[in-house]
Amino acid sequence: MNTTKNTFSFKSIFQDFKEITKAGLAISVLFSSIAGYLLGVNDANPFKWVTLLTLIIGGYCMVGASNAFNQVIEKDIDTLMDRTKNRPVPSGRMSPMTALIIASLLTIIGIALLYTINAKSAMFAAISIFLYTSIYTPLKTVTSLSVFVGAFPGAIPFMLGWVAATGEFGIEAGTLFLIQFFWQFPHFWSIGWFLYDDYAKAGIFMLPTGKKDRKTALQVILYTVWLIIASLLPVLGYTGQLYISPIAAVLVFLLGLWMLFYAVRLYQLRTAKSARTLMLVSVSYISLLQIVFIIDKFLR
Repeated sequence: MNTTKNTFSFKSIFQDFKEITKAGLAISVLFSSIAGYLLGVNDANPFKWVTLLTLIIGGYCMVGASNAFNQVIEKDIDTLMDRTKNRPVPSGRMSPMTALIIASLLTIIGIALLYTINAKSAMFAAISIFLYTSIYTPLKTVTSLSVFVGAFPGAIPFMLGWVAATGEFGIEAGTLFLIQFFWQFPHFWSIGWFLYDDYAKAGIFMLPTGKKDRKTALQVILYTVWLIIASLLPVLGYTGQLYISPIAAVLVFLLGLWMLFYAVRLYQLRTAKSARTLMLVSVSYISLLQIVFIIDKFLR
């Protein structure tokens, strides 16, 4: 009987840890860091399993810490929204103090682990956590510009992998940052669109105009175009060691047109369903783009 209770308790704790760190989101973010790392390795900076594993664990701690701090700060707001009211803190399964301790420990462990790779990786991790928790999160109920601020920490993981591999932040890491930076806007605005009513309950308005209107949809299209342009920069030969072949560029361009098609569909239909579809396409886009970049590098 005690064994059953202990097992149940362990499962509950593990489940709450997954929720407080948003494991699904954290793992998808880690994919970007792994992609950046693989793009950064070369003869001068060879692939090392220890470095990659440290990046994965440290990166998860970084993202998990940001998410845990976020849920402590937004505990009252989360109780108002259907999608967040069952999270560990707002539901009462975990106290804010426990969540704060977890977030603090993850911050220390994450930054320490990334520091063992190099100092720049640790610095960017610290900047990411600070921007996400201290600026982006409080701004969410104040202005839709919070999405712009949130795009900075959101764009760090891709280039963090490159910095972990090379120890340098240059044009290559900057280009990876730029790609994921522009990607944030159509991705999060599509989320803000189909979850508009739920966010409104908590006084959060993510859309640039504050409304599900043509101007918002037009901005989604414009930022998708900027994303496509940024994604094609490596084929021009001006981004240092980050380069893609013309064949890869064609694939990246086709992926961009695929996403642009659904951005235009959102402009035409302006429905929750079209926004959700764009969100799903955007997730697939960034993952497929990173896969194309990696395959192209190792096949050349």
